[in-house]
Amino acid sequence: MIANILWAVFHVLIFPGFLFAVVIGLLLAGIDRKVVARMQKRVGPPLRQPLFDFLKLCGKETIIPDAANRVAYIAAPIVGFAALIFTALFIPVGGYSAFSTGADLIIILYLLTIPAVCLIVGGAASGSPYAGVGASREMVAMMSYELPFVIVLLAIAKKAGDFFGGSLCFSMQNIASWQAADGCGAFHWSLIPAAIAMLLVIPAEVGTCPFDVAEAETEICEGPLVEYSGAPLGMFKLNTAVKMFIMTSLFTFLFFGGINVGIPVYALNVIVNAVIVVAIDILLTIICMSLVNAVCARLKIEHMFKFYWTIPTALAAISLILVWIGL
Repeated sequence: MIANILWAVFHVLIFPGFLFAVVIGLLLAGIDRKVVARMQKRVGPPLRQPLFDFLKLCGKETIIPDAANRVAYIAAPIVGFAALIFTALFIPVGGYSAFSTGADLIIILYLLTIPAVCLIVGGAASGSPYAGVGASREMVAMMSYELPFVIVLLAIAKKAGDFFGGSLCFSMQNIASWQAADGCGAFHWSLIPAAIAMLLVIPAEVGTCPFDVAEAETEICEGPLVEYSGAPLGMFKLNTAVKMFIMTSLFTFLFFGGINVGIPVYALNVIVNAVIVVAIDILLTIICMSLVNAVCARLKIEHMFKFYWTIPTALAAISLILVWIGL
């Protein structure tokens, strides 16, 4: 009984939960800033700068506007962060996950909407007109990228379900077993359009340029975050970093989940596989976020909506159709 409790605490606080997700998320955020700076012919900050920024914000005074709803204003970043950490417990890293159910993909889909909803609630609770504009934009952005994201997950669930003789498979363990036996999802040509669609969804889900229409610091003064300061602002910034890790790890699992070095020693096998996952996460961060951020201007909200409901949705739908007819 005590051993089970200690293991549960270890999973939540160390691996693959709080500590691991935060450390790797801040690392990815630091790499993102460094790559963008290099592409713009700047030296850029050190890789540990996101950590310094977070600690600095935690040490500053938190100013709550007089017109704000204090409970919602303070709770929004905390609830969003808790949802992200809970999401990390369902995504296998190095072939290991803390929790597993028969509907992991559905749980992850719902959990990933919570941070965006918290950003909307926090902005609305601040009482600022700029935050109101940002919150409305965030709602439109959610409607934009959620559709192709859901279709991608359905395509993966159908492909894995066919392997097990069923219709849909939402279990992460079963998806890992399918890829271990039948090859990585990215190696199935019917899933390649879905992989491209998810690569396009990642920067919007994370909220990086050119899809940072909700914050748009040069246009509406950080949008929902305009009235935030101190630790709550640091938590929102940390949420963005952790979401980088969540989304890149989810892509790595769904399309490269069959990777396993097969070392007999279980602990060593998990560590080596986790290092491979982190390496792929870094590569995905550079490709999906850093390079796009450095070369693209921010989209208008209507352009973002039109883009995600056409190209990524069409790519994801093509994969779903191909998988559904058995190809």
